[in-house]
Amino acid sequence: MVVDRRTELSDFLRSRRARLRPGDVGLPERGARRRVPGLRREELAQLAGVSVAYYTRLEQGHGQNVSDAVLAALGTALRLTPAERDHLRHLVRPVPRRARPVAGPQRVGPACRQLLDALELVPAFVVGRRLDIIGWNGLGRAVFGDFPALPPERRNLAWQVFLDPATRALYVSWEDKAEVTVSLLRQELARIPDDPALTARITELTVHSEEFRRFWARHDIRDKGFGVKQLDHPVVGPLTLTYETLLVAAEPGQTLVTHHAAPGSPSEAALRTLTAGLRA
Repeated sequence: MVVDRRTELSDFLRSRRARLRPGDVGLPERGARRRVPGLRREELAQLAGVSVAYYTRLEQGHGQNVSDAVLAALGTALRLTPAERDHLRHLVRPVPRRARPVAGPQRVGPACRQLLDALELVPAFVVGRRLDIIGWNGLGRAVFGDFPALPPERRNLAWQVFLDPATRALYVSWEDKAEVTVSLLRQELARIPDDPALTARITELTVHSEEFRRFWARHDIRDKGFGVKQLDHPVVGPLTLTYETLLVAAEPGQTLVTHHAAPGSPSEAALRTLTAGLRA
């Protein structure tokens, strides 16, 4: 699979334009039957204050030298969310090489490692580039999978969600988790489009998962760094966990994902049971 930046930009803009109707953006609905869904190019160009020719070139993937003002106007015209606006900006301007995380093996720093180990009743793991799972605490392993037992190439959030039956069974709302995971991969690709290992991961998922192909074709971008996960754990049963995704300041490209249960809840009791099992 070859990922082309121009194609990614073109497909994203087309997909966002297709979801809007004239009435959604204050334009009159025309009586003539539309050959394609959504706004016409000339309608979007009018809303964004650019020429039809300029927008057409942009939608064909020619995103060089697009100003911040034009990106902002397109974001408003397309009714983009903040996450979608960031994604559009990265499609046009990927992260400069000098600002990217250092290539090579990914490791959890000593301070983050100490924090992981200090978190009690908090299942946690660290996600690095390409959604690789590169660190965890004991409770994180007990809840989300035996990471040390997996070969390194399978310690990956996207691989788990789409290709591991046990992970699929764990998430009560699997489709929601899958959509968010695909969005995270797509945003990673926009930031660093020439990462061969990331392209290889996307190719693997495309080949082996029909559902991944379906979600990937949507070009949906979701920003869900916090919320509630409903899990069906094979040992302790239902778990309701609130999660937060925290940037690891000392290691660009890494995030710490923490999960906690409400005090006194059945889920907290279940986490205590898992913790006791780790100590046995």
